Amino acid sequence: MKIALRILACFILLISCSEDPIEDVGTGRIKGKVVDVRSYTGIENARVSSNPTTSTVYTDKDGYFTIENVPAGKYAFQAQKDGFIARFVPATIANGVEIEVIFELEVSTATNKPPEIPVLTAPADNAIGQALSLDLTWTAKDPEGDPLTYTVTVKNGTTDEVKTYTDLKTTTLNIKDLSFSTKYYWQVTVSDGINKPINSVTNSFRTLAFPNPRYMYVKKIKNNNVIFTADEEGNELQLSSAEVNSFRPRKNLSINRIAYISSDGSLYQIFSMNPDGTDVRKITNFVPIAGFNMDNVSYSWSNNGSQIVYPNFDKLYRINADGSGLIQLFKTPNGKFISECEWSRDGSQIVLKVNDVSGYSVEIYTIDMNGNILYQVLSGMTGGASGIDISIDNSKVVYTRDVSGFENADYRRLDSRIFIYTVATNTSAELASNKENGFNDLDVKFSPNEAKVIFVNTSNDGLSAKNIQTANASDNSTRETLFENASMPDWE
Repeated sequence: MKIALRILACFILLISCSEDPIEDVGTGRIKGKVVDVRSYTGIENARVSSNPTTSTVYTDKDGYFTIENVPAGKYAFQAQKDGFIARFVPATIANGVEIEVIFELEVSTATNKPPEIPVLTAPADNAIGQALSLDLTWTAKDPEGDPLTYTVTVKNGTTDEVKTYTDLKTTTLNIKDLSFSTKYYWQVTVSDGINKPINSVTNSFRTLAFPNPRYMYVKKIKNNNVIFTADEEGNELQLSSAEVNSFRPRKNLSINRIAYISSDGSLYQIFSMNPDGTDVRKITNFVPIAGFNMDNVSYSWSNNGSQIVYPNFDKLYRINADGSGLIQLFKTPNGKFISECEWSRDGSQIVLKVNDVSGYSVEIYTIDMNGNILYQVLSGMTGGASGIDISIDNSKVVYTRDVSGFENADYRRLDSRIFIYTVATNTSAELASNKENGFNDLDVKFSPNEAKVIFVNTSNDGLSAKNIQTANASDNSTRETLFENASMPDWE
């Protein structure tokens, strides 16, 4: 009997326990957005579900979604869409709490095709006369319609400077501040953010011709002499590459060509080019231009531009502008080196500056075309000299000379001044000077109308910057600086 009572009691207790309600954990709410990780734009109709399973919803046209009445607990929510890699985001749902999540989906590359090769549309390849500010345009397509970004690379064909424009969203790029008379190369790279970027072909264009460049000179870049041209307003254009040592530019107006000296292996040769730096031609070859110090060696055009005279140590040569017809015109009688030469406009005589192997024992004299010495301009002076030019009527010769008479192994000059020699009186007179003490005037030439002289002014320390100045041919107290950090001037 007792056993039966105990069983009944346990049964009643069990029934009473089973009737207790299960605890309600409550529900929360989750909402968010599914976006393309490349552009952060919403993805429409993406499927959002959870594990453990609750409800499955789809995003609206802007990529937004909401899941209501999610039982509290820990979940892994998943967003997926064809063409994209599914993404999981962990989240804990609490009773009465709303949480937000963002799914950043990456495009699946398994079947995605790369963009087509961009087509460059403007300027046309090899176009000329282009403005210094212009639009580069191109077209590009993607098979899947993926959003595209572009990179444009523009290279200056003279200076080798490269500019890169990145993360472009449109197929037009405006570029500004281009240089006159310069060839540019450009290329477009397109990316869909999925596949390897695709490059276009490389096109080129040339800008407008430089207007009225009357001056030429050199500047030091990367330890090389680099040739520039400039107009009277000071606008300048680089003509030669900074990767090659090119110097002593001389323009001939009759044929509109520029001659210059440039390194060629271990030697120096004379080249010519168009005024915009194109169509480079080598003139000298078997007999290079040479002297005691190439910074102080020069050559000269004939007035009609058909020939050039140039030195090779103690000999003077003449060569046609196309590199043919090389002949020896003259050899110094005392073995001195010819450093500079200037051909008269009428072609009847040539002014020579000669010196010893150290640049001293300077003589300046003229010869006729048969090699006969006509008259002596300078001799018997100590110190250095440089820069010679002859007037259009052959009546005057301008040059510079170090009046200090100082001589050393570095060819340093302490007080170089400008002199004008008058043939009729066989006398030289110093140009009235406003030159500062401790400075040198070097490399002098007559201006085109011979009312002025153009020259280089620099400190006599041999280290400071060189500036190109002009002065009246009768009074250089009126000197004016045209170009800073420049040397070897030519004014046509």
